Amino acid sequence: EVQLVESGGGLVQPGGSLRLSCAASGFTFSTTTMSWVRQAPGKGREWIAAIYSDFREYYANSVKGRFTISRDNAKNTVYLQMDNLKPEDTAVYYCATMEGGIIDSWGQGIQVTVSS
Repeated sequence: EVQLVESGGGLVQPGGSLRLSCAASGFTFSTTTMSWVRQAPGKGREWIAAIYSDFREYYANSVKGRFTISRDNAKNTVYLQMDNLKPEDTAVYYCATMEGGIIDSWGQGIQVTVSS
């Protein structure tokens, strides 16, 4: 059974940083593309970043230059380093697996709130 467990969310002031972690189990992590997706209040889900098994990284324009996705295959963990956070980054952030460019498993999500 695929399990994805996010951690590291919380409240941060504008301009601050947070690092999200996602511990994965139940599948071969090292060969799986991993993504982060977020859902802001009252909006649909937005894909924001992906990292492939060969460590190629891709980002949505909304977070490019501020967020960094990374992975540690020894720990079966994917990370999202979020810098220069803005109030519009407030959302529930989900870790997800991808196959053929399609999200196929989701974590339970974690709240990130950017507010002064």
